[in-house]
Amino acid sequence: MAHVELSLSEVFATAPGTPTEQEYDNIGRWSATVSSADEPCLLIDAETRVVAVSASGCDLLCLGTPEELIGLPLLDGGLRLLDFTANPRELTEPELDKIPPLLALSSGRLARGLLRIEAPEGASDATVDAISTPVLAGEGVAGSLTFFSEL
Repeated sequence: MAHVELSLSEVFATAPGTPTEQEYDNIGRWSATVSSADEPCLLIDAETRVVAVSASGCDLLCLGTPEELIGLPLLDGGLRLLDFTANPRELTEPELDKIPPLLALSSGRLARGLLRIEAPEGASDATVDAISTPVLAGEGVAGSLTFFSEL
């Protein structure tokens, strides 16, 4: 597996005289990118509602279609997360607060971790690596952007 580092600060270079990052709707900007991405990714707002998710993200996370998830709170959209014990059980509320998309929101920092996704009946559960970055607007965190990779 290759290691790739992305610099999100240089993705959208602005020309002189254009609005600064804080003046621009970052959630809207990233929403279009995530919606059309081939990579499994997810964008949530500060209230944890799904703003955008790629089709491959829905497949990897064992969710429905992007259209079914938009506007729903991340954890009410069918995402079922399990612990890593021998007899997996659903994560508790304190454990859910530490998953990368939510931790990036609350901390305002990059967050990374492994997630165990409960698969539909008859399929095996998936383990994914998730890396999340806060999406800023002005002085605050407006959401988080997460990329997933199946392990």
